[in-house]
Amino acid sequence: MKYLPLIWSGIWRKPGRTILILLQITIAFALFGMLQGLRTGTQTAMANIHADVLFVRSAVRGGAALPRAVLEPLREVPGVRDVTFVDTLQGTYQKPDQSVFVLAIDASPAWLTMLPDFMTVQKKDLDALRGTRTGVLIDSFMTKKFGWRVGDKIPLTSATLQSNGSGDWTFDIVGNYVAHGEDPSVIIANYAYLDEGRVRDKGTVRNFFVSISDPHQAAAIAATIDHRFANSSNGTKAASIREISQQALQSLGDVDFLIHSIVSAVLVALLFAVSTMLTQTIRERIPELAVLKTVGFSNRALFILVVVEVCWICIVAALLGLAVAVAVFPLAKNLAPGLSMPLSVIGVGAIGACLVALASAAIPAMRAARLSVVDALAGR
Repeated sequence: MKYLPLIWSGIWRKPGRTILILLQITIAFALFGMLQGLRTGTQTAMANIHADVLFVRSAVRGGAALPRAVLEPLREVPGVRDVTFVDTLQGTYQKPDQSVFVLAIDASPAWLTMLPDFMTVQKKDLDALRGTRTGVLIDSFMTKKFGWRVGDKIPLTSATLQSNGSGDWTFDIVGNYVAHGEDPSVIIANYAYLDEGRVRDKGTVRNFFVSISDPHQAAAIAATIDHRFANSSNGTKAASIREISQQALQSLGDVDFLIHSIVSAVLVALLFAVSTMLTQTIRERIPELAVLKTVGFSNRALFILVVVEVCWICIVAALLGLAVAVAVFPLAKNLAPGLSMPLSVIGVGAIGACLVALASAAIPAMRAARLSVVDALAGR
């Protein structure tokens, strides 16, 4: 404790230089936290996505929807536990730029557990939806955006026409649901109301969701489903939700390599920059260090003194940078919903700060420890 004033005065001997080093390290570790958090958070999110749910669509991307009659053959596939489906309606509320996406479901009990990674529905709300033909469920986002409440009527305008030629659809809010990583401008409606009211595509659905008993058999069951409909006019393309998410991530390129390259380049550049500044600082402090040796400081004491100063600067700046990363990381959810900053990233960042500090301080600290008092005081 008695050396703290000495350490503090050494740190702020050149305030401008110290602040510059603090800013460099803060920015570097803020970037490290964001990139590494994005990488680790994405991996964690992918690992948490259920692999026991298959997504089944038409084999022709952008082609015709599948008949609802496909439901029963899907149930008969070995390993299938349950099957449900969705269709969609794109509408606007009051203004053309206020889009509302209607997800039409069959309101079966499967939705209570089918897609917990994407949405959560309580039994009472699902029962309310099932009991009201024009009913819909809304997320809290819609309540904040439009001021909707349970009991309100929602008039939407859509390009999907009803049998009377009108594009106006009216829904009744009967409950709530919680969205996880989906577009918050989504409301959940009854498929029966949509299918009975529309003119075109009656009896069809866009996608099926198939719950399976063994997630390890996801690929085999998906292949079985596609094979079963291979020779029909309603060919399918089945894949697990996790596989689809991984394919979407891989389409962006080798994210791991890119992040590792950027982080490595930043840390190496930081190491050189900090080492250069510290070497210059020690060179300027040679007379002071010589005086400390004269009054009894050992080589080891000077070495530790310099290392502690550098560690203090690096660790404090790194923690500030990681705090900035944690503060701005929620913005990444706009790009990849469901992400969160793993605590492991903060731990790795703190360890990295210590390593950078030790590596940066090694040469300047050894130079201070090996300093010759006679040569230093003589100006040599």
